[in-house]
Amino acid sequence: MLFNSLDYLLFLPAVALLFHAVPARLRLPVVLLASFLFYASYGVGHLLALAAVAAIALMAGRWLLRPEAGLRHLAFWGGTIAILGLMYLLKYHDPVAEALPPLPVAGFDAPAGFSFYAFTAIALLADRYRQPAETRASAGTDLLFLAWFPKILAGPIERVQPFADQTARAPRLDPRLLASAGQLILWGLVKKVVVADNLAPFVDRTYAIPDYAVPMDLILATYFFAFQIYCDFSGYTDIARGSSRLFGVDLSENFRRSYFATSIGEFWSRRWHVSLSDWFRDYVYYPFVNESQSMLRMYAGLMLVFLVSGLWHAGLGYGFGWGFLAWGALNGLYLWAERGVRPWRRRLKRRWKGSWKGRGHAVLAGVVVFHLVLVSWVFFRAGDIADALVVLERIGAYLPRLPGLVGNYPFGAEHAFLVALIAGLLLVETLQEIPAARTRLVAAPRAIRWAGWYAAIFALILLGRWQSEAFVYMQF
Repeated sequence: MLFNSLDYLLFLPAVALLFHAVPARLRLPVVLLASFLFYASYGVGHLLALAAVAAIALMAGRWLLRPEAGLRHLAFWGGTIAILGLMYLLKYHDPVAEALPPLPVAGFDAPAGFSFYAFTAIALLADRYRQPAETRASAGTDLLFLAWFPKILAGPIERVQPFADQTARAPRLDPRLLASAGQLILWGLVKKVVVADNLAPFVDRTYAIPDYAVPMDLILATYFFAFQIYCDFSGYTDIARGSSRLFGVDLSENFRRSYFATSIGEFWSRRWHVSLSDWFRDYVYYPFVNESQSMLRMYAGLMLVFLVSGLWHAGLGYGFGWGFLAWGALNGLYLWAERGVRPWRRRLKRRWKGSWKGRGHAVLAGVVVFHLVLVSWVFFRAGDIADALVVLERIGAYLPRLPGLVGNYPFGAEHAFLVALIAGLLLVETLQEIPAARTRLVAAPRAIRWAGWYAAIFALILLGRWQSEAFVYMQF
């Protein structure tokens, strides 16, 4: 039951209406049952995997509320290792076994969104281990925290206490709630079915034959993929947030107009997949650095985070490959270099603050950051290092002849359409990024605001590729 399917567009309002119609004491059972039905639509095996993770997390989580230090230590590490072991078995064992023939292939398929709810379960155990008095919740709330249907496939990766606090309230289905939820869902669908899914065919057919693809096609496909994956994943998050808001639960924003970042650190920590970045910061980076003032340890911690992130992506998506680890390592190197030049950049920012030089510096930094990310996306999309290097080598070889390539390339209606979609996206996000413009949009006459949403609806009807593509990140 994909978010971009008719099934979901019927399922969501039905569950929301039932939720608000029943007495408060029945609301938790209603959304639990809805979450199980939603996830079971992907297959009974998927539901069994969720049940296994939930059983481990609930059992260990109850023990973590007890006072005995030794028992709590055992519960945390036992539960975490069991969840990671299940992740290895379902997601990594068969690719490893294929690479190492003596190991038997088990034939497991990792369930949709498994890594997301596995990391959510580990977050529950870690937070309860550190602060047992501040993370108490009923077993039903813990289970809903793991299985909540808007976020189970691709996050955001939430924290248990804010989630539990929100589910304890009794929200009312008022017009303002409906409007804000509907706007998020509608904009998320536009990003997914209009932008991402129209870009996907061009990207897929070009990256399928990197050795033989026209160099200009490789350049265009690389740019198009950057916007495809952004609209696919941020579109999912918008739909998830809007769906969850119908039930009075606000999920993390997770994406904040990512390609407006002016530094790699800003891109990863405040704009792209923020909940996963926060997870790695809190449960990998901080424990590793452990309040150390050592510069070497800090740099090692940054690289460790991105290598683990690359490993987290490997195994599914576009297939297991070293390309995901190369993607992680490359972003780690970007952060190393950025930390090295940070003092120099800070001095320039102070000196040029409020001047045209300062604005020019911000624009140039944004362009550089976007293209650094673009290069790393090649490894992510290709999945295999050899294919990624072919793409980069062929693009690099033809860059000196780019004006001639552009002049001789047979641009057609498809290219114009795809570029127009990206231009429309950037226009909307530019307006959202500028505080004054955002304020004016909110205060605009109702006719203008409704015209924008009618335009989005017509775009979905006329340009949308419905249910043609699964969300990229639900495969992880």
